[in-house]
Amino acid sequence: MKSNAMKKNSFIEGTIVATMGIFLVKVIGIIYVIPLNAIIGEQGGALYGYGYTIYQLFLSISSAGFPFAISKITSEYNALGYKKAISNTYKVSLKLISVISILIFFILFIFAPQIGNLIIGKATEGNTYQDIGFVIRMVSFAILVVPFLGVTKGLLQGYKYITPYSISQVIEQVVRVIIILVGTYVSLKVLHLPLKIGVGIAVSAAFFGGLAAYIYLKIKIKKANLLPKNVVDDEVVISSSEIIRKILMYSIPFIMISLVNNLYTTVDMILLSRTMNDLLHLKSSVVDSIVGVYTTWGIKLNNIILAVSTGLVTSLIPNIVTSFTKHDMDDVNYKFNKAIQCVLLVIVPMTIFLSLLVKPVWTLFYGNSYYGPIVYQYFVYTALFGGIYTIIVNTLQGINKYKLVIATVMIGLVTNAILDVPLMLFFDKIGMNVSYGAITAALIGYTLSIVTSMGILKKKYLFRFEQTFKRLPKYIISWGCFILSIYLMKLFIPTNLHGRFIQIPILMVYGIVSFFTYIYINYKNGNIKSVFGNKINNILKKYFK
Repeated sequence: MKSNAMKKNSFIEGTIVATMGIFLVKVIGIIYVIPLNAIIGEQGGALYGYGYTIYQLFLSISSAGFPFAISKITSEYNALGYKKAISNTYKVSLKLISVISILIFFILFIFAPQIGNLIIGKATEGNTYQDIGFVIRMVSFAILVVPFLGVTKGLLQGYKYITPYSISQVIEQVVRVIIILVGTYVSLKVLHLPLKIGVGIAVSAAFFGGLAAYIYLKIKIKKANLLPKNVVDDEVVISSSEIIRKILMYSIPFIMISLVNNLYTTVDMILLSRTMNDLLHLKSSVVDSIVGVYTTWGIKLNNIILAVSTGLVTSLIPNIVTSFTKHDMDDVNYKFNKAIQCVLLVIVPMTIFLSLLVKPVWTLFYGNSYYGPIVYQYFVYTALFGGIYTIIVNTLQGINKYKLVIATVMIGLVTNAILDVPLMLFFDKIGMNVSYGAITAALIGYTLSIVTSMGILKKKYLFRFEQTFKRLPKYIISWGCFILSIYLMKLFIPTNLHGRFIQIPILMVYGIVSFFTYIYINYKNGNIKSVFGNKINNILKKYFK
């Protein structure tokens, strides 16, 4: 039974809608950290990062695979016309997630102090393990809501209804931001409560944002009648046990993959904190400042970059599953190459821009900081490498290559964990920031995972990358011109001014000139037409005659 209440999105259309929605969410997410940073400071940012990183790790355990599983099963059954099976899949998944979420919530709530001790040890200055434990307990309540939201998003994603999916993300973020800012301001600036209370309120906003988005999606699903109660058709009856088997088969590998990916940040956070505290004996203010960049403030800026790859993945999964179900591997290969080319065209210049103009960017969002720009100018590249690998991972999962994904992810994680402390000590020894060691270890890990995955895809599964590699010199030339334009402007426009609002016109001039140059070059060399097609190219043609 089809409904006109919602419109399905094609691959490119879905990519654009999802990317716009996610980009809006990330923009909201980056804007609100400006007042948040002013309210809770660097110590509060580190505390927020400690708690939220652990929450994301446990969220990946509780539910990471379910949205993907529901999306994939829905795509499969929808292609076969099995409406009743889709409805049963959703109901069964909600029951499964209920049990898992409650169990994870109790584990997280009960053992929060022990987790805090693992992260920071017995430090008595700055943030303590008791503070971290309190924040973890506050954010643990979100585990009771967000997994249900994820399952519901998976249903809509599988149906290729990307628009309500994207709107729900905006709702979730807006509600969350309002609670964060109002809650922290009132608790810290009006009532003058301890820092951990304000940060605890900030992380608990994930619960309320998730609840608001979940209610919205349930209303949309009901209006669109996506889960009809009485379906009369000739489809094959699929038992609940078969549905459970499929959910677990699809979700468990994804949970493992998501868990390992989250362990990248968690392992780095713990090793970075313990190395600076226990081995290098740095001041607590220095530790909090660097860790805050690594787990909170830098991540927020990176999310702008990752919005593009996340938008691609949102539309990529159901489309690749549909093509794979129809045994159209040429189409799978085509979409994979387009996704990689989109990353090269869009994410690379964004990364370079944030790295080369790190001082005005950081000052605009967070004010003057010694460690912020130093750490972030290198840390930003983890978003680029992570975005590329996100595309690869989701493609592999879409074609059921779970063992390959787990193997390559583990290669990256183990490499990262082994190199973390030695590289941190090495960079500190040569007089560079200790965080560069952890960042370098992560980049090496990502690189090994990417190269291994693409090598196996080419050799064993006959993927072809000639189209992408053929255009690579053109991308490199456009990147070089982009970098040159920024350095030429630096000869005339200073980037070391201290005022926050003066950074706005500075960044606007740099952004307009450098990206105009970049877009023009890629229009002329055909990269934009190759990635986005004639529609976008014809729009640009009016301006670049």
